[in-house]
Amino acid sequence: MTYVIHGATGAQGAPVVTALTAAGKSVTALTRNPDAVVDGARVVAASYSSAADLTDVYRGADGVFVHLPVGAEEDRLAFANNILTAVRSARPGRVVFSTSGSPTDPAIGGAAATLAAGLADSGVSHAVTAPELYLENLLMPYVIDSVRERGVLPYPIRADFPVSWASHLDIADVAVALFERPDVTGVVGVGQYPAITGPDLAEAFAARFGRDVVFEPLSPDEFRTSVAPLIGEGPAAVVAEAYRAMSAMPGRSIAPETSAQKLLDITTRTTTQWLAAMGL
Repeated sequence: MTYVIHGATGAQGAPVVTALTAAGKSVTALTRNPDAVVDGARVVAASYSSAADLTDVYRGADGVFVHLPVGAEEDRLAFANNILTAVRSARPGRVVFSTSGSPTDPAIGGAAATLAAGLADSGVSHAVTAPELYLENLLMPYVIDSVRERGVLPYPIRADFPVSWASHLDIADVAVALFERPDVTGVVGVGQYPAITGPDLAEAFAARFGRDVVFEPLSPDEFRTSVAPLIGEGPAAVVAEAYRAMSAMPGRSIAPETSAQKLLDITTRTTTQWLAAMGL
């Protein structure tokens, strides 16, 4: 059985590759770098911007794991449509799409919603993993260095804003399970439940680091300035705008009835368990 993994050398795709190869599956790792080396996988350079490239690599695959990169929404929408063209033509056995926290509500629109709706209409077996926020965001130097040096965990959410945080490792666990469970379709929420607040995060960091840690809310603009050196001004502005919109929400909690816990019997990592897994 062959599985095609987008972003196979990146933060989200790499754990999926690792989990599948550990299970003895054949993996095709998609990257933008044809010279990349991915342990246990065949590397193929294929571009989101080419529906023909994607069609070629999807054809004959038992499963495809896909997520959209951060960037201009116009580009993401073009990528989503190319993926759908390839899926409809190549007809892989199953597609697992990770929203990466982007909304899939058709009323809101956007690339993730277009891709989710298109998969539902494609006739191809599929499922959508829907994390809210990634714990790996807390590994950005601006955040983790502040915890170590000042005992302060800064992040652009309100202190009372509950979030079902998830790890990329959780997404990998769920993706692999969904490849084996074609009976589970639609949206699967991935993350901690009940949702936790910023001070709860700080408490977990404090316990792990053995020092007092307090949570510090940031404005979206402060966050944009902090991450721009890492991801570039354009993507940083996109991310900051997402957090600005988030500030008007009551929280970001998964729904228990459509959660991985309920549908797949997979319990996502606590913050403490994730910190240990990261070796922190």
